[in-house]
Amino acid sequence: MGTARYAFRVRGRASDEVLAALQEELEVEVEVDPNRTSTAIRGWLPDQAALYGMLTRIRLLGLELLEVRRLPRSG
Repeated sequence: MGTARYAFRVRGRASDEVLAALQEELEVEVEVDPNRTSTAIRGWLPDQAALYGMLTRIRLLGLELLEVRRLPRSG
């Protein structure tokens, strides 16, 4: 499959501990909208096993997954 860039969106603002843990290897940004707050997590994953691992990690951290997208290779 090769390296691919993914974006995950979870409901609400992740705790400072969760943000710190994820920021070690990924880009994390809290997005505040008048109607909702969510946390965006973006980063490169080397293969499908890493993708499934990230999905498991999100679940184990108690985060509610709203969206997963594979981002275009540009940039």
